[in-house]
Amino acid sequence: MGKVRLYFQGMSEIVGSTEMGLIVLVDNPAMRQLTIVCDKPMEYQIGLRLSKAPITSKLLPEALWQMLQMTGSHRYELMINDVTDGIYRALLVNNDTLDVVSLRASDAVLLALFSGIPLYADDILMRNQSVPFTEKATGMAIPVNALSMDMLEKALEKAVSEENYELASHLRDELNRRKKTE
Repeated sequence: MGKVRLYFQGMSEIVGSTEMGLIVLVDNPAMRQLTIVCDKPMEYQIGLRLSKAPITSKLLPEALWQMLQMTGSHRYELMINDVTDGIYRALLVNNDTLDVVSLRASDAVLLALFSGIPLYADDILMRNQSVPFTEKATGMAIPVNALSMDMLEKALEKAVSEENYELASHLRDELNRRKKTE
């Protein structure tokens, strides 16, 4: 399994949503981006780390990271390896013991930000889910399978109201596909 190293590029808001944000990750030459939807609490937590708020040294993620460092094994990596029903999944891998823990991709980004653990995406996932990166873009494309059910339903309503029936059909098909797999 190949992998692509990712770097935190920034956070963005989803227009019309007060409950979700976007995490933008880019590859090394900043040619491709992977955009991950996150909830507002995660957006807040990442914001605390970006602003270097002093309180973060006493928060649970940092405390757990300090405990992990005390175990002696320091060779960890984070791998975004799947997207299911609009939620990216990741793995925390101990490269010494090959122990693996599953977590949300947004949690993996948070951990990578303050710990320095390298963050990767599976190369096939990156090839299928990423879009070209454009610095200072005013909008961004997100693959339909990276949207939550709620976001898909809202996007469908908007597409119908704007009479964009081709998009509405595509969104409806994705909603139906997910409902069949539930």
